[in-house]
Amino acid sequence: MLSDQIHFVTGRLAEHSLHMQLGELAAQFDFGYTVDVLPISVAALMTPPWIAKRIQVPSAASRVVIPGYCKGDLSSIEDIVGRPVERGPRDLRQLPEWFGAPNVDRREYGNYDIEIIAEINHAPQLPMGQIIEEARQLKESGADVIDVGCEPGGGWKGVAECVQALRSEGHRVSIDSMDPEEIALAAQAGVELVLSVNSSNRHLAAEWGCEVVVIPDDPHTLRGLDDTIEMLRQACVPFRVDAILEPIGIGLAASIGRYLEVRRSHPNVQMMMGIGNVTELTDVDSAGLNLLLLGLCQELHVHSVLTTQVIHWARTSVRECDIARRLVYYATQHGMTPKHLDPRLITLRDTKIYGRTLEELERLAREIKDHDYRIYAAHEKIHLISAGIHLHDEDPFSLFDRLLDEGSKKLDPGHAFYLGYEMAKAVTALTLSKEYRQDEPLDWGYLTRRETSHRVRKR
Repeated sequence: MLSDQIHFVTGRLAEHSLHMQLGELAAQFDFGYTVDVLPISVAALMTPPWIAKRIQVPSAASRVVIPGYCKGDLSSIEDIVGRPVERGPRDLRQLPEWFGAPNVDRREYGNYDIEIIAEINHAPQLPMGQIIEEARQLKESGADVIDVGCEPGGGWKGVAECVQALRSEGHRVSIDSMDPEEIALAAQAGVELVLSVNSSNRHLAAEWGCEVVVIPDDPHTLRGLDDTIEMLRQACVPFRVDAILEPIGIGLAASIGRYLEVRRSHPNVQMMMGIGNVTELTDVDSAGLNLLLLGLCQELHVHSVLTTQVIHWARTSVRECDIARRLVYYATQHGMTPKHLDPRLITLRDTKIYGRTLEELERLAREIKDHDYRIYAAHEKIHLISAGIHLHDEDPFSLFDRLLDEGSKKLDPGHAFYLGYEMAKAVTALTLSKEYRQDEPLDWGYLTRRETSHRVRKR
């Protein structure tokens, strides 16, 4: 007898598809199974107490799997069946992935060693209230240090007040300035990091009493970098090195080469990378760029990044970096690719599309006996199925007109609004090749907004 005997709970409409899936998976993953079809059409409407009153578990079953939509405390079922009860995937077409998910230790996943420094640009031009609010949002998104971005030329007399205000709110603070007077005022107010130092101001670094970021006098040649490093070492000033990342088209590849050169020349030095030159200056959504750049940092042991989120397509860069640093850390620590670990940065597309065949849709149309409407997005069309009805069209307006022509059920304004809302989501899913599930939000990764399903509202 197989050691794992799983008892699956489902509703009437999913019975056929579940049997087909389990017939293939049982041999692949070496388990035995039984299926308990409870007297309900839609599995999403089940609740644990409702299941507990109706479930019949064979004595050989080692565990019970209920539909993933079933919300609530499972102890009421476990008390009845006397065996472990767990939720399966929300969509039974996800069962192969559910059984074959990679062995990721979730207790370990989430660690990181890259610090995020988030800059507030043009701080001298902003009222203090706005600076405090921006800092709060940046920290909430994952920033470790708030960087006060000063103006070229220096001369901001309010820099100390700004630093003090941020520190009083519990923030760690750095300053982005080359002006010695501004830096000195900020240092007295308690900044912990100065961006940046080269031959023009390095002679003052020992007076500031804080860590500094060393940059070359000439980013294209790294001229002056070694001299500044040596001078700071002699003066016992803590520092990290930024070789200056340049934008695409201006010298990105060469600048990455300079980070590699610094790491080879100084294998133990702390390093920083300012990534905004790429994310802010490239016409592309920032998430993928942030992941790639933090992956580069992780492999080079660059343990801090400076980022901005000014341009609209990069306005969530800090949050993206916070997710990315966890992905790249886990991948690097375990010698694996950052794939099937954390899908939150997959926003435009989905990790997988579970397409329904036309045969499945036709079978559902034959089996459904109630007059609720089911909406599916498949084969480049929206499908609307109810008892005796299977309509499909590329255009939701045409589909709705055809539904009204059927005259099978009078639609009140609320139901019409609901159908229109769901069909709009289905069109979006078809347009972007995303998975659509009725009564669920489209999956936009970390940008997904929760929805309370129509069926739950009705229940």
